[in-house]
Amino acid sequence: MWAKAVSVCLLAFACGLVHRLYPGITEDTLSYLSDSVKSLPCLKFSSSPSFEEGLSSAWDSLIVEPRKQWGKVAIGVNACVDVVLSGVSLLQALGLSPQSAGDHAVLNNLEELASTFMHYMQRGAAAERFYSDAVSFQHISSTASKNPAAQHFVGGNAALIAQRMAAHPGMEVLLCGPFGPKLHELLDERVLVPSASLQEQDEFHLILEYKAGENWGSSRAPTANRFIFSHDLSNGAMTSLEVLLASLEEFQPNLLVLSGLHMMEGLSRENREARLKEAASSISDIPSDIIIHLELASMTDGDLMRGIIYQVFPLISSVGLNEQELLFLSQSAAGPHSSLQAWSGIPDVGMVSDIIFWILQGYHQGASTLTRVHFHTLAYHILATIDGFWANQVSAVAAGARVAGAQACASKTIDPARVMLKSPLEFSSSRAEEGSTIKVTAKEPVATWKRGDITFYFTPVLICKQPVRTVGLGDAISAEGLLFSEALSM
Repeated sequence: MWAKAVSVCLLAFACGLVHRLYPGITEDTLSYLSDSVKSLPCLKFSSSPSFEEGLSSAWDSLIVEPRKQWGKVAIGVNACVDVVLSGVSLLQALGLSPQSAGDHAVLNNLEELASTFMHYMQRGAAAERFYSDAVSFQHISSTASKNPAAQHFVGGNAALIAQRMAAHPGMEVLLCGPFGPKLHELLDERVLVPSASLQEQDEFHLILEYKAGENWGSSRAPTANRFIFSHDLSNGAMTSLEVLLASLEEFQPNLLVLSGLHMMEGLSRENREARLKEAASSISDIPSDIIIHLELASMTDGDLMRGIIYQVFPLISSVGLNEQELLFLSQSAAGPHSSLQAWSGIPDVGMVSDIIFWILQGYHQGASTLTRVHFHTLAYHILATIDGFWANQVSAVAAGARVAGAQACASKTIDPARVMLKSPLEFSSSRAEEGSTIKVTAKEPVATWKRGDITFYFTPVLICKQPVRTVGLGDAISAEGLLFSEALSM
């Protein structure tokens, strides 16, 4: 681009110089010289679109509205106010210096906060933790709010999914969660909130963001991401679940989106087991004609994950999750590739496919009612469904990937100049068995393949080079995927 601009300037200068030195030269001769120079190979530039432009354009052609839309969607139950700021700046303001990195399932003090933040920052991975000390957390949140660069947003998976869905034409969205005055002020007015969900105090979550290449001590972030923590008792106990379920009879939704089960990690083991059992019992009473989607989030407690697998999966139709949650799910239940400690770089597509296949096999074994899995990682997305239950999934997976690139850049549409590709364009569909070789091109950005009666839909993501905000991308991806999905039983 710059070479072309410079060449054009030099051409104009040369023509002007010739005209000055030879004032008697005719216009025809000058035009001939100009055209001759323009024809030189060095000044020829391809007009073909870039891979990013071609892929984005192909997505736009592929994405079509489902034949039947949801109409009414009920969503719950985790909602909060996100306080977003630079992680490094907050830790420095708290007087913390970089020490050794280490992962702590529950944060009990400032040192464990700093250590766990460093652990995930140097991996470029997202994570969420519960902070156990109420007094210390109040000090941290007060320090964060005083930061001039701190921003307040609607937070919580349920609230973020509700915001996204309410913006879609023809959607009526009911949201239940703990709503304090600040959150109610921030929420889109198109979202319906039952009066029983209102409370006097807000729940605050601290979102510590870091940029690609940012340093803290010896740690360097390979990609932009965020670390989330809170001392959130209302969401942890899922106090709004009963309000949500009590609202279903009057609201009559076609789709119910549940999230926030991961917040129960803040409860004691005994209280967590009892609450999960109560929640599963309540969910089992939901009318069978309501499709249920569960949105998972970062977890570290294997017992809680196993509880969700064995008590909640038999009650839902769809689940959304990222690479960490997928691997942890497999590790917790001794699934495929569960010996893998962590992903190294971009998750292997064949391994991811094996785990998703294993999850959906639970339907045939009577262990679950899951017929749809929407997986997202930074570089690519996979949507997999059991045949005969869902339609329009090519549009759904493409729509989820499209919104990931646009929202990260704080743009309504994909700007090809601001995004990049990291996804593999050729890969094996399985590592557990002899898989087929799958290829993706800009003209055909959604690849599909089958394993038995399960169909997989894969598409790359156009990653924002300089992301403005990373929080809530997973929720936007799942919401968009659901908006463009059609349940055949509806």
